[in-house]
Amino acid sequence: MSGIITLLTDFGTADSYVGEVKGVLVSHAPGVTLVDLTHNIAPGDVSAASYVLGRAWRAFPAGTVHLAVVDPGVGTRRRALAADVAGHRFVAPDNGLLSDVFAAAHADVVSLPVPDAASPTFHGRDVFAPAAARLASGAALAELGAAVSDLVHLPPRRLRTEGADLVGHVIHVDRFGSLVTNVPGAAVVPGAAVRLGRHTVAVHAAFSDVPPGSPVAYVGSGGTLEIAVRDGRADSVLNVERGAEVRVSAG
Repeated sequence: MSGIITLLTDFGTADSYVGEVKGVLVSHAPGVTLVDLTHNIAPGDVSAASYVLGRAWRAFPAGTVHLAVVDPGVGTRRRALAADVAGHRFVAPDNGLLSDVFAAAHADVVSLPVPDAASPTFHGRDVFAPAAARLASGAALAELGAAVSDLVHLPPRRLRTEGADLVGHVIHVDRFGSLVTNVPGAAVVPGAAVRLGRHTVAVHAAFSDVPPGSPVAYVGSGGTLEIAVRDGRADSVLNVERGAEVRVSAG
């Protein structure tokens, strides 16, 4: 056990929802360290939540519990899950949110029971938080529920080659408007050209390599190709959204 619970939600901070979840956590696991990954996932955006969690979880020590709640199906028959992946524990709805985590390593997964007294609109507080607290306090995964394997996954983000081009997609737009792709940084050679629709963007090392207002492609801190606009938003300037095709060639 690391004594750490991370939290990722779409709850925002204008209401008491995050505070109520934290109240349950510290009540059931006194002394635990709570780390906010983010509470600003767009409401119901499971794909964004999967990307952010998949990027962040390995920054923490083994034994960390990751509580992730972006749950547009709350109160329906969708399952609540707890999982063990590479020594980390995860608690989340079975709606694809754990897709990027499950893609990284083998997962042991159980389905959590939903107490009769749980609010049908707030499983984050009444189902997921108590489970996360139990795991942080040393409970074995098998103590929380029955094993399951038929899990919900988001559609895979595939790469393909067309001639000399490597073709991927924008998989995330961050708060700066930067476009994160699934093209591995190792595949981006010096002098490569990046094409998004009618735009062609040169690859550089950093934002400062281009003038203000200009687009730039680079290998981001997550290890994949990203496209930004210096001192601006690439999504707006280039009129590109998540899912857009990205082509990388040698020039």
